[in-house]
Amino acid sequence: MARQTHTIDATDKVLGRLASKIATILRGKNKVSFQPHIDDGDFVNIKNVAKIKLTGKKLEQKVYYRHTGYPGGLREKKASDLMVSKPEEVLRTAVVKMLPKTRLRSGMIKRLKFLK
Repeated sequence: MARQTHTIDATDKVLGRLASKIATILRGKNKVSFQPHIDDGDFVNIKNVAKIKLTGKKLEQKVYYRHTGYPGGLREKKASDLMVSKPEEVLRTAVVKMLPKTRLRSGMIKRLKFLK
């Protein structure tokens, strides 16, 4: 199980299409030896994540939710605000939601790195 390192430039790439490509590499589905119960994916390094593109009106209309754990603690943030403060979080969230919801997901997402 030799893991390779893939470096992807996110300049002018659409968020969803890039996230699905990254999720495929992290899961290992691009390899001939793919088995769903084995974590055989590669490392992925992303650069220029701040230059990623959101199509349509998603930049103004898309909302990210999180909950603090306290009653009434639902917090929301627009995609435009998140792209200014933490653009890598937009891509990381999209990739995490495309990975399988199993015990293997935490190991897969640790191999996703963002370069400056």
